[in-house]
Amino acid sequence: MKKVNSERRISANKVHQWLREWDKVKFDDDQYRRKPEPFFYLFSLSADELKALSGIYRRPTEDGLLREDNLNIQRRHNKVRSNQIRKFVQDGYPLSEISEKQKKLKKYDDLRKPGWLPTAIVINILREDDKRQDKTVDRNDLVFINHIDASKAEVILPKSFTGSKWMPSGIHPIEVIDGQHRLWAFEGSEIDGKFELPVVAFYGLDISWQAYLFWAINIKPKRINASLDFDLYPLLRTEDWLEKFEGPKVYRETRAQEITEALWSYSESAWYRRIDMLGEQRQTMVSQAAWINSLLSTYIKSWEGRTSGGIGGLYGAPVGRDELVLPWTRAQQAAFIIHLWNVLADVIKKSQHHWAEELRKEEQKSFFDEGKDKAFAGSSSLLNTDQGVRGVLYISNDIAYVLSEIGELPLHSWQYENIDETDSESSTISESNLRGALESLASEKMLNDFIYKLADHLSSFDWRSASSKTLSDDEKTAKLVFRGSGGYRELRRQLLNHLTKYEDNISSAATIVYKRLGF
Repeated sequence: MKKVNSERRISANKVHQWLREWDKVKFDDDQYRRKPEPFFYLFSLSADELKALSGIYRRPTEDGLLREDNLNIQRRHNKVRSNQIRKFVQDGYPLSEISEKQKKLKKYDDLRKPGWLPTAIVINILREDDKRQDKTVDRNDLVFINHIDASKAEVILPKSFTGSKWMPSGIHPIEVIDGQHRLWAFEGSEIDGKFELPVVAFYGLDISWQAYLFWAINIKPKRINASLDFDLYPLLRTEDWLEKFEGPKVYRETRAQEITEALWSYSESAWYRRIDMLGEQRQTMVSQAAWINSLLSTYIKSWEGRTSGGIGGLYGAPVGRDELVLPWTRAQQAAFIIHLWNVLADVIKKSQHHWAEELRKEEQKSFFDEGKDKAFAGSSSLLNTDQGVRGVLYISNDIAYVLSEIGELPLHSWQYENIDETDSESSTISESNLRGALESLASEKMLNDFIYKLADHLSSFDWRSASSKTLSDDEKTAKLVFRGSGGYRELRRQLLNHLTKYEDNISSAATIVYKRLGF
């Protein structure tokens, strides 16, 4: 923290909070947990200026946050919440709850009250060497701290700072840890008067500690549906302290159940009403528990280190060296998997591969296969079993993870803002929001090309199960290896080996995965 000259100096109090016990914490720069300063700062700043310094604003086209503010640090925005705060600031309570039409009648003016926001905005001031998406703050845009004594300091605004309309040369010098919706409440509104916000500022607080702080402020004390807030702060999905404290139920199991229910309930899903949600042990249906366990073992697993070649789950691990975590919402996560299975079902329906034609000739008894392609949904199709479901999820996750890691699949480029504002408060994914995410995904050419190519390659694999009467004795014996707990690994191995026969980036990724897993 270097002393510099600047016209804008803001007086701040230094708040010391550090216990000797905290020295026992395992600090690790590589895990975004470098040791923090033993104090933070308390000061006030106008809402407009703080918003400008932290980059809290929408694009003119309303299509989401700026990329550097959207991926891992800033929380996702709920417009309804910010609008409610804006009304409260202007009119107080209860006038803020009255419709605009009623307000024009003037007879409710006596209900107007001050709309105070006394709760502090919690921010982090970036250091000169702090990187976000491999970018740093331009030196002329840095916010500095000048220490006066043990209890006083000055926050020195950037030399280039010009006020509420200011734009930095690169990334913004401030990150908002908590209070983003309060800042958004001042978007596009003229304030008649002086409205400052109390600010609690950390300096150079590493990203993992920001996620921890967000959890401590928003989730743990309130006991709200924790799964929803993992969309607001995606980095929480990868925190090992969180898993050790509350286990997978905090995020992983809940999210797996939400996605499974979306697959079952969405009317245009290939798995619509084809999952045994109540555990009634229908032999022709994959159970909800099997789906949840498969998602926990694939898309929503944590990074597994050397034991599994460093291949984590797309929804539960850092993706690539420069990206912390994939910031898709639960609607995006469900949409990606639904679209994958829909494309695979469609490709197989059109397939004339020998295995598919043979299954269509079979006389099968199934609770749900009327009108369905027997090659995909029939009782003798491996795709309609626990092993087949996990096999497809394994392969699609593995290949996408590696392609993203090496920069050949731009998963982070897909950004989608909820069209159903109430979805953020719901314990299920709304159909309108899911439909919107699917429509948005359809416009992502590289992601769609990947899904269609992968589905085409997978369709040529022999998906007949050991129960198929069209198999020879030798073929049936070969299929028996997929049964039991060891069958998951063997099917994963065979599918990867099958994909290596093609000459494209999926084949290259399959080869990488195959080697990493030690097959």
